[in-house]
Amino acid sequence: MSTEIASDKVTKADVVGRYLSAHLTPLEHAEAFAPSNIALCKYWGKRQDELNLPVNSSLSISLAHLGSRTVIRPSATGEDKVILNAKVLDLDAPFASKVIAFVDLFRRQQDLPVIVDTRNNIPTAAGLASSASGFAALTLALNQYFQLQLPDNVLSAFARMGSGSASRSIFSGFVEWQMGLHEDGMDSHAYPLDVVWPDFRVGLVKVSTSQKAVDSRSGMKRTVATASLYQSWPAQAAQDLEKLHQALAQGDFTLLGSTAEHNAMSMHATMIASWPPLLYWQPDSVAAMQKVWALREAGIEVYFTMDAGPNLKLLFQAKDQALLETEFAGLEVVAPFSGAAARV
Repeated sequence: MSTEIASDKVTKADVVGRYLSAHLTPLEHAEAFAPSNIALCKYWGKRQDELNLPVNSSLSISLAHLGSRTVIRPSATGEDKVILNAKVLDLDAPFASKVIAFVDLFRRQQDLPVIVDTRNNIPTAAGLASSASGFAALTLALNQYFQLQLPDNVLSAFARMGSGSASRSIFSGFVEWQMGLHEDGMDSHAYPLDVVWPDFRVGLVKVSTSQKAVDSRSGMKRTVATASLYQSWPAQAAQDLEKLHQALAQGDFTLLGSTAEHNAMSMHATMIASWPPLLYWQPDSVAAMQKVWALREAGIEVYFTMDAGPNLKLLFQAKDQALLETEFAGLEVVAPFSGAAARV
């Protein structure tokens, strides 16, 4: 099988433009929600920057009711406006400029000024994937606002262009994002896995809700460019993905939890091996890890995963929830299969 190498000559506008009609007819109001997601097999590193095409496939669990809700409506002033968590942003602010650039992919120089109002019920940019839910919600809302009626695989691929992990936040439950091979990236999208695990729980250990010093995008580039350990990452991730598929097929929580924790630690090892080193952990992060390990030694089956940030996400089953809520003060527990999917 031949492998197509992604080229930076292909732009987001090229790809999105193929799916749009010449004249857009916006509605007066569009609204969509998308859940945040936690990767059990991480996405870390790109083979192409423009389209956010990854070097490895990944697998996640969506966080039900935790995520982003985005409303789009016409702007009566004739100027774009971006609102984040009830605060009007300067259009030159990083988040606002990314949002407007993403909207521009859809309206393609047509004079259709909008107000984009996004509210997150998770800490923004604190390691809980608010960018993923934000761009997934924006993609879903744009699909409705411009009456595009695009299929989910296309919406997932479009969301990926805003934030890689957003491709997975189009769906609920367990989700796989396949890395794809095509130059235009349209085979690099997510899809939901046919697995329902009612007793599966995710616990959020909030070490910090402050802005990260180095964002994930910058951290990823630094790791790929400077960490010799990164050379082994794609093969490690592929191996972990296979183990997770096996765990889900067999309902094997031990295999799932241990694989997810090992995958996260392997990713953070590549970050620490970067130069300058990337260490997202804080002292309380390490203390929480040590508590998880001590609990496992005591017979409590709990594991953790971490993204590019200081916060831990605990993985456990419903039978251990009460004990873990006692052990970790302020633990926010999510039951992934009791919430709503990403949808308008």
